[in-house]
Amino acid sequence: MLEAFRNNVMWIIFGSTFSVLFGLLIAVLADRSSFEKLAKSLIFLPMAISFVGASIIWNFIYEYRPEGQTQIGLLNSIVASFGGVPQAWPQWVAVAPWNNLFLIVIVVWLQAGFAMVLFSAALKGIPEELMEAGRMDGANEFQVFFGIMLPYIRGTVISVWTTIVIFTLKIFDVVWVMTGGQFGTHVIATQFYRQSFTNRNSGFGSAIAIVLLVAVIPVMIYNLKQFREQEAFS
Repeated sequence: MLEAFRNNVMWIIFGSTFSVLFGLLIAVLADRSSFEKLAKSLIFLPMAISFVGASIIWNFIYEYRPEGQTQIGLLNSIVASFGGVPQAWPQWVAVAPWNNLFLIVIVVWLQAGFAMVLFSAALKGIPEELMEAGRMDGANEFQVFFGIMLPYIRGTVISVWTTIVIFTLKIFDVVWVMTGGQFGTHVIATQFYRQSFTNRNSGFGSAIAIVLLVAVIPVMIYNLKQFREQEAFS
């Protein structure tokens, strides 16, 4: 369970943070490009794939063949072409717990499009005259972004981040399809499933479910509070 708690913390820190950062970066850059619709469609496209389907796709990317055989996995083919040593990346126990990052990449790939859509809508709601006033006062684009745009959409950033945090707390599909929780990749939800349905230890499984519920509730309360502050329910 300590391993599962540690891994869930990694999912929260890296999964939610990078999803928000990439989503915000793509939203800002796409809004200024001449092919905005195409770019946003391509980034949002992974959201149409189920988590199991996405895991199977990334299984092919991480595919590993023993030494001496032709590497058919995209990542290992690239590594081998540069003279590196191919690895079974998510199963690479030698770097545990950092092998969890190879699983977290999948969720970032899926959730960045979700974050991008919400951020793009929030950015379009910023009054243009506000940013023009900042530019006329001598602010460069970085100062406009961090001094005007980011504070203006702060509520949206927090809402998106907490929503993805709730998702990463409950992550199951990706881990189960990619590793089955082996190789130091267990999370709370996979431990719940294994104890309840594999080990037939319903008491332990119920306790894990309660822990997961207790962990999610404070984030949900904070998220709802942010919605109320934005008058989302009025």
